[in-house]
Amino acid sequence: MTATLDPETLAELLQTIRRFVTERLIPAEQQVDREDRIPEDILRDLQAMGLYGITIPTGYGGLGLNAEESVQVFFELCRAAPAFRSVIGINNGLGSSSILSDGNDDQRNRYIRRLASGDLVAAFCLTEPDSGSDAGALTTTARRDGDHYILNGTKRYITNAPQAGIFIVMARTDPAQAGAAGVSAFIVERETPGLSVARPDRKMGQKGAHLADVIFEDCRIPASALIGREGQGFKVAMRALDRGRIHIAAMCVGISERLIDEGLTYALDRPQFGKPIAEYQLVQAMLADSKAEAYAARCMVLDAARRLDRGERVSVEASCSKMFASEMCCRVADRVVQIHGGAGYISECAAERLYRDVRVFRLYEGTTQIQQLIIAKAMITARRA
Repeated sequence: MTATLDPETLAELLQTIRRFVTERLIPAEQQVDREDRIPEDILRDLQAMGLYGITIPTGYGGLGLNAEESVQVFFELCRAAPAFRSVIGINNGLGSSSILSDGNDDQRNRYIRRLASGDLVAAFCLTEPDSGSDAGALTTTARRDGDHYILNGTKRYITNAPQAGIFIVMARTDPAQAGAAGVSAFIVERETPGLSVARPDRKMGQKGAHLADVIFEDCRIPASALIGREGQGFKVAMRALDRGRIHIAAMCVGISERLIDEGLTYALDRPQFGKPIAEYQLVQAMLADSKAEAYAARCMVLDAARRLDRGERVSVEASCSKMFASEMCCRVADRVVQIHGGAGYISECAAERLYRDVRVFRLYEGTTQIQQLIIAKAMITARRA
């Protein structure tokens, strides 16, 4: 996909987002962490700026940015606490991309424009109580009944479930097929009888970003809710996850750069033994290592995004980016808390909040260990070919 914005327009967009992050989002972080919710006026600002539709084509009311442009937006937007990105993230990734790539015209016309505007929020339902990293072991079923399917099962840790209007659901349509085979993808609207959302989970971090179990009990949906063909759901999910992992890696870069700035500012302001701690080489080493690793992750993410825009298959590059960037981000967060010393352990400190926020990056959309398996399997398969 070629660039959709000329360099000057893209630069203006990035500058606008950076100003929005600095003036509106960062000052609201403590409130969001304390109240576990994003203020309504900020949600309206996200809508007004078109950020629910960053990756959605302009024909459906989105900004229509390609992969490289969108990760540059996430570099800037994700300098703020990740809850702000989380509320728009599924609309720009797992929620919309599966419909755009594998849905039909009726599904696109029914949902995509509303996702782009933020009038509709999506959730992506793959993980289950006994099926996380082993996603092919999911047990939620979708039994064909005339012109309908009947869904039964529970999905777990579903981001945006409390406020979602539609759910992209992976369910087994052929119980005789083991693993990924026999899994299909569906769009389920929130008002559908038999669908319920449990109480939001209490989490270690990322306050303001909500997740919960989604429960299907004889949930009857029309056959037209099927995305693509029966048995192709796992392929739908994996294509969506490739793009999603690149976005997660971009988020890790943005948060890391914010953390580095927090660490540098504190090191320059904090005097010990007669001079700022930034002048001590052991502190400089932590700052330098963090900067180098964040730069390496930025380069990886941009390369993966450019390959995706060229139409290349990027499963390995997406996994490499997500694995490296998420591990890097946690190392950076740990160093920045260390630079702050005791102050870094106090909840009013941005480093403390972000330290809690970033830990989940190594877990969701595929743990670090799953990314390692994906990468190694691809290497072995390529050598044997």
